[in-house]
Parts: sequence; C-alpha cells; structure tokens
Amino acid sequence: MAGRRESSLDPSAGPVARFAAELRKLRAEAGSPTYRVMAQSTGQGASTLSQAAGGERLPTLPVLLAYVQACGGDPEEWEERWHQAAAEAAAEPRAEDEDAEPPYRGLARFEPADAGVFFGRDELTERLFQQACSGRFTAVFGPSGSGKSSLLRAGLIPRLRSPDPAGPRPAAIRVLTPGEHPMRTHTQRLVPAEEDGDTWLIVDQFEELYTLCTAPGERDRFIDRLLAATDRGSRLRIVIAVRADFLGRCAEHPRLTAALQDATVLAGPMSGDELREAIVKPAQTAGLIVERSLTARLLDEVADEPGALPLMSHALLETWCRRKGRALALEAYEAAGGLHGAIARTAEAVYARLTSAQAVLARRILLRLVTPGEGTPDTRRPAQREEFDFGLPADTATALELLSRARLVTLQEGTVDIAHEALITAWPRLRQWIDDARERLRLHRHLTEAAQSWNNLGRDPGALYRGTRLTAAEEAFTTSDIVDDLTAVEGDFLTASSIARQREQQATARTTRRLRQSAITLSVLLVLALVAGLTAWNQYRASDQERRRAVAAQHLALSRQLAAQSSSLLGTDPDLASLLAVHAYQASHTTESITSLFAAAALPLSHRLTPHAEVWSVAFSPDGHTLASGGDDGVVRLWDPTTGNERSRLTGHRGAVRSVAFSPDGHTLASGDDGGDDGRDDGVVRLWDVPAGHLRDTLTGHTNTVLSVAFSPDGRTLASGGNEGMVRLWDPTTGRPRRAIRYGASAWALAFSPDGHTLATGGLDGEKTVRLWDVATGRQRKALGHGGVVTSLAFSPDGHTLASAGEESTVRQWDTATGQQRGTLVGHSATVRSLAFSADGRTLASGSDDETVRLWDLFNNRPAASLTPHAGVESVAFSPNSRTLASGANDGVVRLWDVPTGHLRDTLTGHTNTVQSVAFSPDGRTLASGSDDTTIRLWSISTHKLTRLSLFSRGRCDQAVCWMPAWAQAWWTAWISASVGWPGVTGR
Repeated sequence: MAGRRESSLDPSAGPVARFAAELRKLRAEAGSPTYRVMAQSTGQGASTLSQAAGGERLPTLPVLLAYVQACGGDPEEWEERWHQAAAEAAAEPRAEDEDAEPPYRGLARFEPADAGVFFGRDELTERLFQQACSGRFTAVFGPSGSGKSSLLRAGLIPRLRSPDPAGPRPAAIRVLTPGEHPMRTHTQRLVPAEEDGDTWLIVDQFEELYTLCTAPGERDRFIDRLLAATDRGSRLRIVIAVRADFLGRCAEHPRLTAALQDATVLAGPMSGDELREAIVKPAQTAGLIVERSLTARLLDEVADEPGALPLMSHALLETWCRRKGRALALEAYEAAGGLHGAIARTAEAVYARLTSAQAVLARRILLRLVTPGEGTPDTRRPAQREEFDFGLPADTATALELLSRARLVTLQEGTVDIAHEALITAWPRLRQWIDDARERLRLHRHLTEAAQSWNNLGRDPGALYRGTRLTAAEEAFTTSDIVDDLTAVEGDFLTASSIARQREQQATARTTRRLRQSAITLSVLLVLALVAGLTAWNQYRASDQERRRAVAAQHLALSRQLAAQSSSLLGTDPDLASLLAVHAYQASHTTESITSLFAAAALPLSHRLTPHAEVWSVAFSPDGHTLASGGDDGVVRLWDPTTGNERSRLTGHRGAVRSVAFSPDGHTLASGDDGGDDGRDDGVVRLWDVPAGHLRDTLTGHTNTVLSVAFSPDGRTLASGGNEGMVRLWDPTTGRPRRAIRYGASAWALAFSPDGHTLATGGLDGEKTVRLWDVATGRQRKALGHGGVVTSLAFSPDGHTLASAGEESTVRQWDTATGQQRGTLVGHSATVRSLAFSADGRTLASGSDDETVRLWDLFNNRPAASLTPHAGVESVAFSPNSRTLASGANDGVVRLWDVPTGHLRDTLTGHTNTVQSVAFSPDGRTLASGSDDTTIRLWSISTHKLTRLSLFSRGRCDQAVCWMPAWAQAWWTAWISASVGWPGVTGR
C-alpha cells in the first residue's frame, strides 16, 4: 500500500532541500517502501523518517543513518554527505529577522548610540576621562584596529554626557576628522560655544593631517589652533586619536611634541577578561548566547593579534547572521570564515553578486577610498559622493548599496568611506588592486586635488598642470579603461591642461619662427652692410695709400732739405743745426737725416751755464721758461733756458744754497741754505717772487743746514728739512710756519703722498723709523719702525702703501692707513739706494749697493726677478707702461731691462761717472739720466741712442735731480724738449 504523496522539493533552494531530495531518490531506488515499513526495521518513528526527507530542516545524524539502513544505502558515504550539507547550511545567513539590529558592529566603529553594546573598555574609558578632565589637550595613541574611534565615540562621549558632579560640564561636544583642508572645513568648529562650560572637540583620525592634507602651512595652522586650547582662559578641551605609526610625524611639530609629553593615553590590547566581555555581553543584551567553544576560540586567536578588534567584530557579526536559534555556534563562526577569513568571504560574496560592469565600478570606488602610504601603511580616504560620477549612475548606486549593506563601506552625509582600514589588509583582492596601481594611485590623488582646486577657482588656466606633472599624468592615464577611472572634472582638467600646453607650444613655435625670420633678415642686412662697408673701406684705403705716398714724398724731400741745411750750419750755428737735424729725422728717417742727427749730437751744448763755484741744486719752472740754480756762492740765479742768458740774481743767503724748488704755479721759488761759515749754522728758507725778481719772505727757525725744500702737489704747503732733525711745514702764501715736525735726525728722504695730505720722512734717525705726518695738523700719524737708516721712500700710485729702504738692506711695506707693516722684502745684501713703483702698483723695483736690481711681486709678496748690472745701483725708474725698467749705476752705465722676462734689453754708455738719477718722459719715448760727470743725457727709447747732452759746471747731478720735486723734473724735461725740438719729451 502506497503512502501519502510527498510535497515537491526544489533542490536549488539550498543545502537542506538538496539533501532531502537526495534521500527521496535513495528511497525510490530501494522500491519506495512506506515509512511505516522503514520504521519497523529501524526502530525510528514513521513521522521522524518522513520529516528527514521533508526538506524543512536537516535530520540528525542517527535519524539519517536509520533512514539509509532501511533503504540499503552506504552509511559511511551518507554520513560524509550529511557533514557537508550541515556545513553549507551553517554558512548560509539567516533569512528570518533581517530587520533585527545586530549586537556587533562589524568593521564599522561604535557610535555614541552604541554605548549599550560597547564592552571591554570601561577601565580605559575612565582613564581617558580623568586625563582629559585634568588637562586641556589629550591624545590617544594606538595601532590601527585597537578601537580608538569607538573608544572616543561610544566610551568617552557617553561618559561626558552622564551626570557627574565632580567632572566638568561640557557646553558642547563636537567630533570631526581633519580631511584634506582642515582649516577651510572646520574653522567654525574650533570656536568655543557661547554656553557656560567647556567645549569638547574630539578630533578622530588625526593622521589624516599627514595622509590627506598636502599643504604643510595649513596643517601647522590647524595644529596651532588646537594647541591654543592649552592657553590660559581657553574654553576648549581637545582630545585627538592618532594611529601609533604616525607618532614620528607628530614629533615634527615642536609645540605638539611638548603638549604630548604628559597628555598621552595608549590604547593597547585588551586583557582576556576585557575580550570576553566584548564577545559575550553584546550577545547577552540581544538575548543570545555564545557557545563556550566559540569564546575560547576567539580568545585564543585574538590574544596575540595586534589590531584584531575589527576582525573579531566582523567575524562575530557574520556568525550572528548565521546563528541557529539563540546560540552563536562555532560551526557558524567557521562557516563565516573565522577571524582572518570573515572579511574576505564577505567581500568576495558581495563582489560575486555584482555584474561585470558593477564589479569594475566597485573596484574604482574602493581604489578612490584608499591613500597609498609613503613609508607608512595604506590608509583610507573619505571621498565626497560627487567623485563617483563615472559609469552608469544606476550601476554605481547598486555597487555602493551592496558594499554598504555588507558594512564594508559607510555612507554618511554625502561622504563615502571604507568602514575600517582592516578591509585593506584583510581582503586579498583589494590589496592586489592597490599594489597593481600604487604609483598611479599616488598620481591620481594629486590629480584629484588639483582638479578640485581648479574647479573651485572657476577653472582658472593658471591652476592647470604643466611640465613634468602634466607629462606624468598623461602617461599614467593613457588607456581607455584607465581614463574611465577619472571623474568628469578630472577628465576636463587633464584635457584642459593638454590643450593649454599645445597652445603654449604653438605660441612658442610662432615666436621661434618670428625670431628666426628676424635673424635671417638681420643677417642679410648685416651682410649687405658689411659688403658696402668693405667696398667703402677698400676705396678709402686706396685713396689713403695715395695720400700717404704723396705725404711721404713731401716728408722725404723736406727731410733731405733740412738735413742739407743742418749740415751747412754745423760750424756757424750748432743749436740751429741740431734743431734742423731733429726736424729732418722727424720728417723722414732718410740716410741724410740720420747722418746730420749724429753729427749734431756730437756737438757740445750751445749754452754752458757757469754761475757758481759748485752747483748744489737746479729746478725748472712749471712752464719750462725759467731755470733756477743754487750753489756754494749763496746766490740763486734765474736763467733763460732758450738763450742761456742769466735773467736775474737773487741774493741774500749767507751760505751755500743747498736746494731750490718752484711752486706748482711757477710764481714762487723756495730756496734753502746751510747758514754760512760764521759759525751760526742756522739755515733759512727764502721765498722769492719769480716775475718781480725780489725777496717775498724769509722763513727762519731751522738751526742747521736746510737740505731740501718741497711744495705739496696743491702748492698750499711748503716742507723743508735738514740736519737739525726737524721738518718744518710753511704756508707759502703768508710765510707763516704751520707746523714744526720734530724728526730727531737728519731728514735724508721726504715724500708727499699722491693726495698731498701726508708727508713721509726718513733719514739718520736714532730710532731708525719712518714717520708719517698729517700735513694739515703737523701731528705725527704713525711711526714706522724701519730698523735702520732710511735712504729712500716711495708712495704707491694709490697712496695706500709706503715703501722704505735703507742701510739695513731690506725693503719694508707699510699700510699708510693703519701703520701696520705689510711685509719685509729680503734679498739685498747692502744699502738700498732707490725705490720705484710700477704704474699699476703691483711691482716694486729696488736698487742696491750689492750690484743688483730686484723686482718684487707685491700682490703675492714675493721676489719676481733679480737683475744683475754688475755695479752698485743708485737709481731706478719704470717706464709709464711698466714694461721697461731703467737703472743707473756707479759704473756710469744706464741699463734698460725687460720687466716681464727680467732680461737686459740694452746698455746706454756715455757717462763718465756715477749715474745718480734716471727718469722716463710720460710718453715713455725718452729717458733722462743725470750723473756725477756734470752731465744730463737724453736717450731715445726706440733707438737706444743719445739725443741730447747738457753740461753743468762742476755741479753734482745727484743733488740737481734727486732733490727736485717730481712736477719740477717734468717741466725741466719739457724745457729740454723745447730746446731740441723733440715733441712729446716731457719726462720727469
């Protein structure tokens, strides 16, 4: 008898229905025995066996084995199939009570409203509360997943709101996360509420200042505003939550570092009892129980797992979804994936339910919610809903909804965020997506921020990408599938940047073309100008050559004519013959002119001035029209250098006139004597009116011979010195003494600085010093310890350096401003007689009795060359261009040296006694030499030949030249030029 027909089953309805269908198939294969017959053979009730194949619930294992035995099946095979079906059934979430509120929050943080199910952190909450009440700035540090956000929201905030007379009463409680622009977004929230009491500001996810905010200035301003809560009178209390791996970044801010010293609370791992509370008590609030085996399993897995609280919460949430009755069983926990697999299983289940288009959108959504770490773990990135305007809006909304339902992401007030950063590490698929696109994600984050700024600025072209940033972005977003990751604003931004670059390149190309065309045009014009100029120059050169040939022919004829006239006058008028010979040579260097020039040069002077028994000093007036001489007879004579006639005699000196000098304007002549032979030996200085020829004034005060007189370069001061050890300064206009400078010994050497403000003296000084005197005040500026008798002084052209030399055979350099010795030049072995600076002041020449001339490199303060004339050197002088040095020696020879190489150029012979003085003309074409043979000779530097010879009666040319001021020497040489007709000879 057949039994009652069973209800139909849908094997695809689930593992229970499929297992019941398989049992029915086994019974049919056994001949479809009735359940009453099966019950008689197994001892189980007929209704129990019928319900085993009913498909409503899975039978117990004993009922299953009785059913299989009655139908002749294999008990071992069916027992294995039963375990498999039981596991599949446990893995399925419960369909009933879908609207029930779960006691666990999964990856989501606990909010203040969840305080009723927030367990395990009572002690930490109280410690945080006490710390926050005792100070106005508190920081909570802990690793990711340690429950910092839940501690602040479900622990601290409810504690602040609970009545507590001992604690401060909050006027307001505000919670924020910094985001990309903390100051722009939260400025108003940093202002305390107007109500009585403190305003509590809770800053969660403080590390966003370093992961999302890219402006260091805005970050520092936000931190400073938070730290202002520590100021006296503040009504703000700040509590921040920071991921522990960002402690080093916090230490970059000095004030923040100081504030954290005693205001830090560490959110460490829970103890065993605290974990047990977090596992069991939320279930108890919902009237559920957690199997002891499951609790033990969780305690064992979480105890040594840092940051595992979100993993545990999500695993318990998924276990709750798979509960059977009121119990949360270990089988359901394992079916959900356990501690480490629950997140991945949930995420993969959601991902499997998406269509292919929605799966692509889900990937884009999740990657936008991640900020790749740079030396730190990857972090989540909250994003506005507007950033997800790619793809079909319906598919995007579906993907977001499914991710939100699975509690993988949160949707709050237009913001989308990953529920917890644990999702990044616990879901392998998401981690692989991030690793595959890590560098592009960094570029994408920068691109997103730049595009938003550009859009906020009204799409200002100045905010577009340029240069390497644009190139990198274009290379990263090339393929169509990657371009689809961009939002409309980001795509417009990148396109506008590319267009702007293209326009700039086109503008640059146009500018380059215009410049190239302009350059070509200018080049053509330049070539034409050069051709025209070359043609004109060739024409000019041809005409100039014709003119030169004509002029040369004229000069040739004139030279021969003048040479013939000079030859005819040699016997009757030698001076005119000499003048004509010079002009003949100047006109053209013909054989006739050279012959007449040498014939004239061999003649004696036309004028021999024989005024004195012995001449001690001569000087030419600045205009060269008057020559003054002084000698042993005590008379100063004024001569006409052109005719050789004596113009006047200036009498009044009682002794020999040792020195004469003209004032720069030539109107006054100063002369000094030795006081005579009457035993008084008190020399005087007399001032003569040159045009009138009479005595203007007598300057008395010297008590010994006056050896030298000299006018300052401006003519406003007269200096006189002698054997008495005094140098006296006079006002030549009034004749009154200005200063008496006590030198202490015979003043053998005097030198005015180039500006005339300083007088240097040296000589037979017992203290062996060089003294610098202020001409205006007469006061001694500096005393320079030379270390021996001073025989020569010389100022550098710029006046900054004074060189001194003397009997101790050294040359010393002095800083005229400070008086400090700059250096000592050592190398001579006998008295140094003469010093001379080159025109540029870089080289100093010194001549010595040791028969050497030495050149010194003053820039490096070392010897440059040693010249050996093989005779004692009495005088040296540089040519104006400093390339030639002339030296006069006691063998009567003048030598010319090449300064750059130190080689001897030529020797000028003719003197018969010591050459005491040499001087170049300013143009460097003529050299004058004075000798003890009573002659002064003029030499042509180009031909190295004698051009003129002058004779002085028994005079000593060392006195005539050495005591003569430089400007007077120049005018003296000018007179020589005028007398012989040699243009440009204006030597010193």
